Amino acid sequence: MTAPDASGEAAAAQSADRALRAAARHSAGRTAAVAGCSLAAACAALAEPAVLGHALDLLLRRDPSGTLWTLCCAAVIAAEVLLDAATARLTGSVDARSTAWLRRRGLAALLRTAPHHAARHSPGEVSARLTAHATGAGTVPAAVATAATALLPPLGGLVALFLIDVWTALAFLAGVPLLAVLLRAFARASGASVSRYQQVQLALAGRLAEALAGARTIAAAGTAEREAARILEPLPELGREGRRTWRIYGATMARTSALMPLLLYVVLGVGGVRLAAGALGVGGLLAAVRYAGLAAGAGAVTGRLAAVVRGRAAARRTAALLDLPALAHGEREHAADGPGTLELRGVRVERAGAAVLRDVDLLLPGGTTTAVVGRSGSGKTLLAAVAGRLTGCDAGQVLLDGTPLEDLTAAALRREVGHAFDRPALFGRSVGAAIAFGARPEPAADAVRAAARAAGADPFVRRLPEGYGTPLADAPLSGGELQRLGLARAFCGGHRLLVLDDATSSLDTVTAREVEHALAHRVGARTRLVVTHRASTAARADLVVWLEEGRVRATGTHERLWQDPAYRAVFGAAGEPGPAPSGEPAARGAVR
Repeated sequence: MTAPDASGEAAAAQSADRALRAAARHSAGRTAAVAGCSLAAACAALAEPAVLGHALDLLLRRDPSGTLWTLCCAAVIAAEVLLDAATARLTGSVDARSTAWLRRRGLAALLRTAPHHAARHSPGEVSARLTAHATGAGTVPAAVATAATALLPPLGGLVALFLIDVWTALAFLAGVPLLAVLLRAFARASGASVSRYQQVQLALAGRLAEALAGARTIAAAGTAEREAARILEPLPELGREGRRTWRIYGATMARTSALMPLLLYVVLGVGGVRLAAGALGVGGLLAAVRYAGLAAGAGAVTGRLAAVVRGRAAARRTAALLDLPALAHGEREHAADGPGTLELRGVRVERAGAAVLRDVDLLLPGGTTTAVVGRSGSGKTLLAAVAGRLTGCDAGQVLLDGTPLEDLTAAALRREVGHAFDRPALFGRSVGAAIAFGARPEPAADAVRAAARAAGADPFVRRLPEGYGTPLADAPLSGGELQRLGLARAFCGGHRLLVLDDATSSLDTVTAREVEHALAHRVGARTRLVVTHRASTAARADLVVWLEEGRVRATGTHERLWQDPAYRAVFGAAGEPGPAPSGEPAARGAVR
C-alpha cells in the first residue's frame, strides 16, 4: 500500500469513527440502557456460580438457610434471563435508530452537495451505501456497548477462580495467552477481508445500476448476455473475499472452541484433586467449574468483535456520503431590488485540478434573454450551473442585482432562480404537484395551469385521465412532454432569473417557438439564460455568449456573430443550419 493510500485509509477510518460516535449520541439514552442492562446481566452471571455453590454446600449440610439461598439463586438466574432479554430488545432499537440516522444524514449530505460531488458515486454505490452498509454500520454503537460488558464475565470469572482456589485459576490461566493471540489475529485479518468484500460489492452494485438505467439500449443492441456477464464479472472476487472472511471467522471459532473445553477439563481435573485433598468443597468445585466456563466465554467475544469489525468497515462506505462538502449558503433572505441583472465577475471553476471555466466576465441586463452556445465540452452546462448556483465557483463572484448569490439562503436562492434541464426529473404525487414542486410560495392552481400553458404542456395534460390530478405513474410521457413539464415547473419559480440548460432540445420547432415567445412575453420581466444548440433560439435572443474551451470567445447578437465562420461551424456541428448571411433565422427541425 502506498503512502497516499495509507493516508486515505486513515482519513476514512477517522471519518467513519466520527459518524459512529454521532450515531451513538443520537441514541445516547438507549445505548446507555443497553450498556446498563448488559452490565447488570454480567453481574448477575458472575453472582450466580457463587450463590449456587454456597446454596449447594448449605443443602448438603442440611442447613435450614439453604432453602433461602436456593430462592436467591433462582432470583439471580431469573434476573439474568430478563436482563438478557431487555438487552436484546434495546439493542434492536438502537440498531434501527442508528441505521436510520446514518441513512438520513447520508441522503441529506448527498442532496446538499454540488452535483459534481454527488456524481462521484454511481446510483448503485449510493444505494448500497445507504442500505446494506448503513445497516451494518448501525449495529456498531450497541455492539460496542455490549462488547465492553461482554469482557466482564470472563475477567470476573478469572478473578473469582483465584479467590476460590489459586491452583485451579493457574491451570486455566495457562491457555489465556494463546486465546489473546487468536483474537488479535482474527481482528486484523477479518478487518482487511471485510473491507475488500464491501469494495467489490459496491462495484457490482454500480454496474447493475448502470445496466438498469440503460435497459432499453441494451435490449435494442441485443447485448443482454454480454451485459449480464459484465455485471457479474466481479462475482468470483466477491465470492473469494466472502469465503475468506468466513474461513477466518470459522478457523478462529474452531480454535477457540477446541481450546475452551480443554481448559475446562484441566480446571475440573485440578479441582477434583483439590477436592480429594480437602482444600475445596463440593460447592466450591461447582463454582470453580462455572467460573471457568465464564472465563472461557472470552472466546464468545469473537462474535461481538466480528460485528464491530464488519460495522466499522461498512461505516467507512456510508461515511463517504456524510463527508460530501455542502454547497454553502448565506443568511440573506432577499436579494436587492432590481430587474434581475446577472453579473459574473472573474468566474473560475476547476474540476480534478484543471480549469473548466476561466476568467468569465459577463453582464446580462435584467429582463433580457441570453443564449449560451458552444461546442460540446466548452463549459455551457457548467456556466448555467454556476449562474444559478447549483454549484459554486473556485474564484470570482456571481451577483443578482448586485447581491452575491452565495449570500442568499437556500430558500431565497430557489425563490429567485428557476431551472429547467434537458432531461428533467419529476417529483410529486400528481402532474400538477410536479409542476408546483419547489416553487416558493406554493403556487395556486391557476398559476400552475398558466405555467403549463406557457410551456406548451396544457393541451396534453388536459387529455390525461385526471388532468392535472393524474398520478405521475399513470401519465406516460414522451421526451418532449417531459421537457415541457420541466419548463412549466421552472416558470412556476424563478421570479428573477430562469436558467434553461438545453431545456427545449426535445421540442418540435413549432412548440419551441411557442416556448420562446412565452419566455419573452408571458413569464414576467425575468432574465433568461438559455443554453442551446439551436441557431433559431440564438437568433431570437437579445444577447449570445459564445463559449470555447471554458472561455468567453465572444458576445454579441446572433446576427453579428454569424459573420464569423467559426461561429457558424458551432451550429453546423449540431446538425442545424443557422440564419442565412442576411441574418434571417432559418431554423428547421428539433435537434436532440
